[in-house]
Amino acid sequence: MADRKPEENGVSGKPKQLMMADFDPPKPPKRNKYAFACAMLASMTSILLGYDIGVMSGAQIYIKKDFKCTDVQIEVLVGILNVYSLVGSAAAGKTSDMIGRRYTIVLAGAIFFIGAILMGFATNYAFLMVGRFVAGIGVGYALMIAPVYTAEVSPASARGFLTSFPEVFINAGILLGYVSNFAFSKLPLHLGWRFMLGIGAIPSIFLAFGVLGMPESPRWLVMQGRLGDAKIVLDKTSDSLEESKLRLADIKEAAGIPEDCDDDIVQVPKRTADEAIWKELLLHPTPTVRHILMCGVGIHFFQQASGIDAVVLYSTKIFEKAGIKRDTPKLLATIAVGFVKTIFILVATFFLDKVGRRPLLLSSVAGMIVSLMGLAFGLTIVEHSDQKIMWAVTLCIATVLTYVAFFSIGMGPITWVYSSEIFPLRLRAQGCSIGVAMNRVVSGVISMTFLSLTDAITIGGAFFLFTGGDQDRQN
Repeated sequence: MADRKPEENGVSGKPKQLMMADFDPPKPPKRNKYAFACAMLASMTSILLGYDIGVMSGAQIYIKKDFKCTDVQIEVLVGILNVYSLVGSAAAGKTSDMIGRRYTIVLAGAIFFIGAILMGFATNYAFLMVGRFVAGIGVGYALMIAPVYTAEVSPASARGFLTSFPEVFINAGILLGYVSNFAFSKLPLHLGWRFMLGIGAIPSIFLAFGVLGMPESPRWLVMQGRLGDAKIVLDKTSDSLEESKLRLADIKEAAGIPEDCDDDIVQVPKRTADEAIWKELLLHPTPTVRHILMCGVGIHFFQQASGIDAVVLYSTKIFEKAGIKRDTPKLLATIAVGFVKTIFILVATFFLDKVGRRPLLLSSVAGMIVSLMGLAFGLTIVEHSDQKIMWAVTLCIATVLTYVAFFSIGMGPITWVYSSEIFPLRLRAQGCSIGVAMNRVVSGVISMTFLSLTDAITIGGAFFLFTGGDQDRQN
């Protein structure tokens, strides 16, 4: 027995040798397919905004010819939807607390459906504006509820990836709008733009049916005292049972429910929460909350101040100023813009959690600055030349494409991800609504003044101005 090796006695005389696998980083949890499906369905509401942005880029050409509109009427028609969407965004928070996140998404689709039908059957400019108002309310609801619901159902490991989905579907909607422009451009003048706008009702129908298969937000369920239902949803959308319990504890704390309460149905304390939250955000913020609010609202301001909606909404005008005069090539060029935007937003979603928000954002802003300067320079050369300069035309087209590509890898998706993550749970819905309001106001101002701005300081000057906005953001 004395001759037996130490290992045979169960005790090793040498330290255990470490294998190479012991030094490997821990494997990330597998993608939660259920949370993925929920986030995708909710984010599809953003197609409504994207489609409207894309389709108005081409439809405005034919509306102007049909109704004999001025440039001012066109820019107001194009941009006013962003202002109207503020009504929907303001109402979405209260509505979603009353009827739930899921049915608020259905409501957003239904309102946009009515707006699209009204726009498609518009007989004059005033009628068209009524349709824009109704559609704008639907867009406002969609913009507010999609990122909030997605953030509330997403596990921590994939929250950045999943909360970038609204921006993915905005880009998909823009591409669909551009394709719709091209598809119906050959119809008679009085029919083409009506089909372009009216067919936007179709995605909202599919959206309404798809949402019915989604679970309700666990946070809303807890606020209604339905802890048992919330546990079921959290167990399905979390990477582990431990994470599910932590998420539930955070929500219970925000709702004022004792931590040791485990009943399936509980009485939630009456909340003066809305008033208290608005006071905490706006009237008496702590230094930390003030800093969070400035960052959350500021990133929304600079996203739109960079001029992205001017490029996307008026891409046909930009290509016309660059030297492309016929409608068909202009519409094909806009499809290229939509395609590039969509491809690069898909790339960004896979790098958000791997590379990090800050590196992607800084790279995005740097690329946008260079692209805007190139576009402004190219447009200025074309505008002041008596003959067609092919290198300048090529520069304009190339820089539009690089601009939307750089926007899509950082500034586009990170704005929505960052604003949904930075606010504490108790302030998230109201904080996000302020950010969305800023986003839509700046977008509305830019899109409703772009044509007048180009008349005042030239189209090249307008893009030099947008370049300055991007440089401020980088600083």
